[in-house]
Amino acid sequence: MLGSTHGTFTTGLRARVVACGEAPPVVVHGVTAAPGDQDVSGRPLYAPVPDLDRFFRPESVAVVGASDAEGRPNTGITRQLLAWAERVGARIVPVHPTRTSVFGIDCVPSVGALTEPVDLAVLLVADPLPVIEELAAANVRFAVAFASGFAETGEAGAAAQERLAAAVRQSGLRLLGPNTNLNAFERFREDLEGPAVALITQSGHQGRPVFTLQELGVRLSHWAPTGNEADLETSDFISYFAGRPEVGAIACYVEGLKDGRSFLLAADRAARQGVPVVAVKVGRTETGARTAASHTGKLTGADQVVDAAMRQYGVIRVDGLDQLQDTVTLLARARRPVADGVVVYSISGGTGAHFADLATAAGLELPTLPQAKQDELHQWIPEYLSVANPVDNGGHPVGDWRGRKIIDAILADPSVGVLICPITGPFPPMSDRLAQDLADAAEATDKLVCVVWGSPVGTEEAYRTTLLGSSRLATFRTFSNCIGAVKAYLDHHRFTSGYRSPFDEAPRTPSPSFRKAQALMRPGRRLSEHAAKQLLRAYGIRVPREQLVTSAAAAVRAAGLVGYPVVMKASGAQLAHKTELGLVKVGLTSASQVRDAYRELTDIARFESIDLDGILVCQMVGRGVEMVVGVTRDELFGPTVTVGLGGVLVEVLGDTAVRVPPFGEQEARSMLADLRGRALLDGVRGAPPADVDALVEVVLRVQRMALELDGDLAELDINPLMVLPRGQGAVALDALAVCR
Repeated sequence: MLGSTHGTFTTGLRARVVACGEAPPVVVHGVTAAPGDQDVSGRPLYAPVPDLDRFFRPESVAVVGASDAEGRPNTGITRQLLAWAERVGARIVPVHPTRTSVFGIDCVPSVGALTEPVDLAVLLVADPLPVIEELAAANVRFAVAFASGFAETGEAGAAAQERLAAAVRQSGLRLLGPNTNLNAFERFREDLEGPAVALITQSGHQGRPVFTLQELGVRLSHWAPTGNEADLETSDFISYFAGRPEVGAIACYVEGLKDGRSFLLAADRAARQGVPVVAVKVGRTETGARTAASHTGKLTGADQVVDAAMRQYGVIRVDGLDQLQDTVTLLARARRPVADGVVVYSISGGTGAHFADLATAAGLELPTLPQAKQDELHQWIPEYLSVANPVDNGGHPVGDWRGRKIIDAILADPSVGVLICPITGPFPPMSDRLAQDLADAAEATDKLVCVVWGSPVGTEEAYRTTLLGSSRLATFRTFSNCIGAVKAYLDHHRFTSGYRSPFDEAPRTPSPSFRKAQALMRPGRRLSEHAAKQLLRAYGIRVPREQLVTSAAAAVRAAGLVGYPVVMKASGAQLAHKTELGLVKVGLTSASQVRDAYRELTDIARFESIDLDGILVCQMVGRGVEMVVGVTRDELFGPTVTVGLGGVLVEVLGDTAVRVPPFGEQEARSMLADLRGRALLDGVRGAPPADVDALVEVVLRVQRMALELDGDLAELDINPLMVLPRGQGAVALDALAVCR
């Protein structure tokens, strides 16, 4: 667990625009883009930011259903709201039809009887729907509904929630819930300094580990328990928190995303502001996805798409709540790294080697220290010990100043941005002095110093007082959490330092290709291979020379024009997999072979009762690397683009990478880097390197197609896309397209 935030363990707070309303206009290539701007498919390009100041800091709060009768659930809630209101300086107005007062405060009988403006209404009623219209008439800005029995219970509950959501949309107020809780009204410690963590959870109990970080000195500024998200959702709170000057990082526990696009826009806003978002997103497995859906009543998108979308926009996904604690705390409080190099410093060669193996496997850079630096360290460390990195001190000096000298010398190296010291267990007085030297060194440097305190006890003075009491040390309890948090810290700053929003580059008007392609679409139908290739050709994607023919004689003439050898294939809207039916003939070199192939292909189609639009006579393309590029629709995020190893390998290996448009060239190349078989494109066993630039260009053209034809295209599959040797391009040998 990370240590205390007492004192000055700060990020060097970013200069950020504080958003208390709509997002400010963004200047893109000299053009001012307003938050309401849309892309070519009519989807928003910028996140609207709700003004939630009066939600978290209201001046007046109406408690509808307030009670002071002992033994009633509403009484305990009312009592907690009274205590919270006193802390934030808000007035409580109890609303109850039969009571004249609650806890000595005068009641009003209904919302309509309110005589003063109200910022927030807390609804302690079983059915909040009838109250919504009254709240709107009273100009109440926000409401919270605790009631359950909505989408989390099944179809009837989902229908009731939709009625509630529709009433809220019509009313103009903003609603938190239903099926939420009191977490937003918790007591937050006000004696802690430095950047804070803002917390968003869809299950209140799952936020408790982050909330209790306050007991270790970690400042928490807000908690948004979003519940079923009939209106206000995770994305709204990410957008709002990203503009708060006190927020250093945002922690999320997400069971299901209400709307993928809204989430990406919110993550984009956080990335623009340089605010890290760390999320636990459940639903990696089918069982987890079912559980999440039954608990929140929302869609859980295909996990590969969710994972890719998060990485595209810099959202750091972790699996466990302990990882969420450690990662978000480090990202909230640590200063920007001055270098990417990590040095491991230990009192045991075995410990150092073990930690270094794990860190390197995770992708951390452990540079070898220069010989001059090693010579300097050997002034205080015996010559027989390795100090190249990891640095083995053989036992931290206890009786003099040498221990601190060693640490300072390591931190002084310009390649070092992070020093990590794993202390696998207490060994006084050595571990006590080591902890103190690390804490003192951390106070004096602008570099990150991390300690892993491996003792399972956790009551040692060195841990409780020295490490957790430090204003600058980052203290962890496990190797894995330390490595994961440091990796996320370095990756986040690398990502945001060069961040350029994909939405800034998203097409806003259709291309000439769109008009050509739209004329080819057939609503609700699958296109034949010939028609699908015309679609690709409209977007400038290269296909083989080919002709569609309806007679053997025409096939022979076409072969002469295309050039032998040729490939012949049946073409029809019903055909998805031609090879299995024997409807592809390869390497035909003569007119007689072409005539025979034509007869055989049409005979098979007739026997199988397959309607054809003709036979394709195609150019036979040279050998290269077979890839697949495609478009599918995700329930949450809309169109997605997939690239992977093609041919039969896509089914056998499933080696694919996916991204959510819009994205640029860098992201397209990143997709290729994600593939396990990426080396095939570089050339193996004497094969020449493939034309990766041409492949990237196809991916970008396909994503443009996905955006522009979002309302028309349900699915596209280019398989195989033959990527020829470098400089020779890429050719779509086969294609399947399904219209919406």
